[in-house]
Amino acid sequence: MMTDLTVALSELEQRADFIARHIGPSASDTQAMLATVQADSLEALIKSTVPSAILTAAPLGFENSRTEAETLAYLKQLAAQNKLNKSYIGMGYYDTLVPPVILRNVMENPGWYTAYTPYQPEISQGRLEGLLNYQQMVMDLTGMDIANASLLDEATAAAEAMALCKRSNKLRSDKFFVSDEVLPQTIDVLKTRAEYFGFELVIGKVQDLAQQNVFGVMLQYPAVSGEIGDIEATIKQAHAQKALVCVATDLMALVLLKSPGEMGADVVVGNSQRFGVPMGFGGPHAAFFATKEAYKRTMPGRVIGVSIDSHGKQALRMAMQTREQHIRREKATSNICTAQALLANMAAFYAVYHGPAGLKTIACRIHRLTSILALGLQQKGVKLLHDTWFDTLVVESVGAYERALAAGINLRKLSDTQVGISLDERKTRADLAELLDVLLGAGHGLTVDALDQQVLANNFTGLPAGYQRTSAFLTHPVFNAHHSESEMLRYLKRLENKDFSLTHGMIPLGSCTMKLNATAEMMPVTWPEFADLHPFAPNEQTVGYRTMIKELEAWLIEITGYDAISMQPNSGAQGEYAGLVAIRRYQASIGQGQRDVCLIPSSAHGTNPASAAMVNLKVVVVECDANGNVDLADLRAKAEQYATNLSCLMVTYPSTHGVFEQDIVEICSIVHQYGGQVYMDGANMNAQVGLSKPGQFGSDVSHLNLHKTFAIPHGGGGPGMGPIGVKAHLAPFLSSNVVNPPDGIPHGNSAISAAPYGSGSILPISWTYIKLMGADGLKRATEMAILNANYIMQRLSEHYPVLFRGANGRVAHECIIDIRPLKAASGIDESDIAKRLMDYGFHAPTMSFPVAGTLMIEPTESEPKEELDRFCNAMIAIREEIRKVQEGIWPPENNPLVNAPHTLDDLVKGWERPYSQTEAVFPQGVIPTAKYWPTVNRIDNVYGDRNLVCSCPPMESYR
Repeated sequence: MMTDLTVALSELEQRADFIARHIGPSASDTQAMLATVQADSLEALIKSTVPSAILTAAPLGFENSRTEAETLAYLKQLAAQNKLNKSYIGMGYYDTLVPPVILRNVMENPGWYTAYTPYQPEISQGRLEGLLNYQQMVMDLTGMDIANASLLDEATAAAEAMALCKRSNKLRSDKFFVSDEVLPQTIDVLKTRAEYFGFELVIGKVQDLAQQNVFGVMLQYPAVSGEIGDIEATIKQAHAQKALVCVATDLMALVLLKSPGEMGADVVVGNSQRFGVPMGFGGPHAAFFATKEAYKRTMPGRVIGVSIDSHGKQALRMAMQTREQHIRREKATSNICTAQALLANMAAFYAVYHGPAGLKTIACRIHRLTSILALGLQQKGVKLLHDTWFDTLVVESVGAYERALAAGINLRKLSDTQVGISLDERKTRADLAELLDVLLGAGHGLTVDALDQQVLANNFTGLPAGYQRTSAFLTHPVFNAHHSESEMLRYLKRLENKDFSLTHGMIPLGSCTMKLNATAEMMPVTWPEFADLHPFAPNEQTVGYRTMIKELEAWLIEITGYDAISMQPNSGAQGEYAGLVAIRRYQASIGQGQRDVCLIPSSAHGTNPASAAMVNLKVVVVECDANGNVDLADLRAKAEQYATNLSCLMVTYPSTHGVFEQDIVEICSIVHQYGGQVYMDGANMNAQVGLSKPGQFGSDVSHLNLHKTFAIPHGGGGPGMGPIGVKAHLAPFLSSNVVNPPDGIPHGNSAISAAPYGSGSILPISWTYIKLMGADGLKRATEMAILNANYIMQRLSEHYPVLFRGANGRVAHECIIDIRPLKAASGIDESDIAKRLMDYGFHAPTMSFPVAGTLMIEPTESEPKEELDRFCNAMIAIREEIRKVQEGIWPPENNPLVNAPHTLDDLVKGWERPYSQTEAVFPQGVIPTAKYWPTVNRIDNVYGDRNLVCSCPPMESYR
């Protein structure tokens, strides 16, 4: 203790700083690891790994690390600059009451938000059940046959619906009809998507539909004005014209309204935000997408299905994965990679907690308040635009918008004489009285209680005859059994206990880093100043938010070397799309719109060719050499061959093979030589931060996975965030927003997603991460990610072939081990190893990507040496188990690997296997008291797809 009294204050402060808590290995561990990889220092390791042509000596140009207390105090100052008016703006975003049991135990719980996409379903059964509940909820309320497990937002879901209509309709037409009563932000996104699909959008009144030959129709129900139109007649008319019909709707309204499915809709989309998810300045929120049985295999997004495990026990999994872009590439139904699993689970749990009776109470109360307001305004001679409504009125009232602002209220301004007013579950009688005062002036003589009595006595409603819901919904027992907080808390905990997350151990997936999501970074997400802001609130009320975003943009510009940033894309794949749209817009502006060829290396993420197809680019594959690098000769030959029409190259750096390609500068130069642009997939930017800047060595645009490099958690399969950085010549072509244009971006450019800044509520996470790490910490994180990957590679290389290495035998931030020789010798494949790792207490690495029969391992900088060694020891022990199979000690059809994972059920059902129970469930290195137990055995994927069930099964089957 006395020695600490002689240490300088600066060193004492350094010992307490955030960097040391974010980065796993200690100083002594770092030295030991450097010795293992035969590097004299971190600097020497980096110089032998990163090409000298791109390695930058200049430090990042912003301040160094701040403490958690300092950072959160400063962010609180920014948050205080936001003004939280009462919001009646609506337009798809509503104040909601997040049940505290869900807020604390799901949204703020790392057991839920640090889990990865459920590609390993045996250790994902909890969130898969939550997502199945979500699908059932959507199917019940929409009246459709099948629903997916969420999309990014309502506007992009509508765009996906438009694409499904074209795929599924044999009518020879490129026209898509959109009602002018669809949300304006949705129309904005439809414009972007339609342009590159080659569709003609016909936007007009539904009365004009009869004159149009269209392949599909988009309606809003209730309309943006609040009107509940006769959409059943419109659907019948559209079908008579052989058009498919998409209905964008509101789940809360559907509690009281006849479902679109009952009226014949082909696709139903919308946003589940008001089911207990904060507005958060626009997201993340789980969009829903439901359709008819006939279209299930062309439906975009993830679908959770019911299957069985190897013992015949019911188990859940992601179904029909062969539709996904990982497999189908440019022929996929969409480029969607990230969904909104965390938010979909929250919405589903909201429905579970309230149940059908509770939801009816909430919806009836919202409608009652709206009807009281309508009656009071009518009695005072105020004109209502429509005589039907659920929660939204448009009223004629001169000066109402300004009077409301003065009273701390946000209405939707339609004109100087017209405002829109949308009510929600947070509004009270007192709020309604205040609203009447604003709209009518003092002394109007009305009281809410008296109006309520009149509404009751006269059965005064805005729901038209024939459109009031009569069908049952949420009849499954799961929605009728957890209404006390004790029951709900235990249900949430039971599901959480089934899942593996970063709270249990390392998730060593390559390509998607699972680094620390620090508690201090997560805290601001639920601060009301960020969580409760409407994305279309007036700019003067969002000064702090936009200041925070501008600071984050400036940091990302400095980190990447680009000139401008767009925060709008709300996933990595959406960022790819946004970057390609900017390229296409730029090339059209200089008279080179004919450029429609996209070169993509064979190693690329499946999202790359899928995104290229979405902007009508022709994909030409560039081969890779034996070392996993882009084949320069093939690239040059194809760039020259397609020179006239070359639009761009999409290249991932470091490569998807986990190495720094030495020729990246020349790769960019070749593409530029032949008139193309370079899109650099930023999925692996975490190996460049502080070391190199893609905007300075030849790239024109990149997306940045904030849910990876910059510490936003994966949320069990989403949310994500994929802002793009661009060079100056592309900046004028970034996407705007028709309702609330983001700062610094030209107005008029149609949107990529619904909200101006994408998923705004999770941007404070990345802001806080960068502020806490500072310039030095970010660079050190990159260096340690590279060291950790090389350490794992070095330790495993004696036991497994390492498929690709860069110059000097190094890997970048991940390494790929080749299982194919072992499979040939033993019959054990990469899937067997992945499942066996569960018995050792690990999530599996990435399987069979980018090369079939391999495992891609990425440790991140956050994992301590102890955890890295635990993983390496498990992999080495598994190699010895494989050897036993090779040598005939264990039969190939009955050994711990092919039977993995093992569950408690295995131990109690009798044991007749050639290996012991201890070898099965407590293999080398597993501490019994810290054992993670998978809840199901290996799941039968084929059975699940052949017997597709995507709704909640009877409760008895869960027992």
